[in-house]
Amino acid sequence: MTKATIIVPAYNVEATLAETVTALIAQTFDDFEIIIIDDGSQDRTPQIAGRFLVDPRVHVVRQPNRGLAGARNSGIAAARGTYIGFCDADDIWEPGKLAAHVAHLEANPHVGISFSGSRLIDEAGRDTGMAQRPRLTGITPAHVFKRNPIGNGSTPVIRRAALEAIAWRPRHETLHDWVFDETFSQSEDIECWLRLILSTDWEIEGIPGLLTCYRVNSGGLSSATDRQYAAWTRMIEKLTPLSPAFFAQETPVARAYQLRYLARRAISDRAGNRAAMLIRRSFSASLRPLIEEPVKTCVTLGAAIALRVLGNGPLSPLFSLMVGLKSPAPRV
Repeated sequence: MTKATIIVPAYNVEATLAETVTALIAQTFDDFEIIIIDDGSQDRTPQIAGRFLVDPRVHVVRQPNRGLAGARNSGIAAARGTYIGFCDADDIWEPGKLAAHVAHLEANPHVGISFSGSRLIDEAGRDTGMAQRPRLTGITPAHVFKRNPIGNGSTPVIRRAALEAIAWRPRHETLHDWVFDETFSQSEDIECWLRLILSTDWEIEGIPGLLTCYRVNSGGLSSATDRQYAAWTRMIEKLTPLSPAFFAQETPVARAYQLRYLARRAISDRAGNRAAMLIRRSFSASLRPLIEEPVKTCVTLGAAIALRVLGNGPLSPLFSLMVGLKSPAPRV
């Protein structure tokens, strides 16, 4: 056994994989392994991953494409660590991130998921000046459902026992258990976090600091908002039997937050009409985001209206920067 495992799902990431793995190798905590899951890449990802095998802490698993959830599940199955972290192959961990999470989990045996805030970097790796600074403590299922404080898939480090508590094996699966639901190509993160906090006693807690550099990419977002919303809705249908009363009470507000998030994605892709439609639907679902987060909600509304009125002109990159979000990697 090793103390920690870092899983790197990798699909056609020849442009960023080396930077990601180099940053992980540089962690100040020294008892860890890195497992790169080459998820059926068709570019130079396998060759780039192979270069890091000179470091005995680095391992590469190659498989036919199973999607992000499937790559993570394969990594969990191969992991030897007591604690398991995830880092997408275009993101970067700060050198002290793993050490901070291990210390947090060691000192707090009730915590199943440890996470941190994130700095946002652009496609060239430059700091955008923006950050995700989520709620860190007192996290309830409602917080996860409405705002997902974990934020992105490259920030959590999770206790193996917590993952094992929510693992299952579908009848057709012959290789390993599932922790992430591979029938979801979107919303697989929040489905997993919400399932854990609703069905186990493990707690989710963050630590101070912007310890993940989360890369935001432009383009290709608005066309995915329908699929994202459909996946989010299917997540509710799947998890409702765990706590019918919870979902009956919290879904309208969570829906408003989700539609606001999708409006921001549409703004990032400079799709003004779609952004305006989504923010209107958000207000129709609930006004709570406006009451609870007035600045972010008003910025989203203003950017959507301005983009719709002004169109995709000289100022449109500013609107995208205001709500910068990552475009999901395409998968076959």
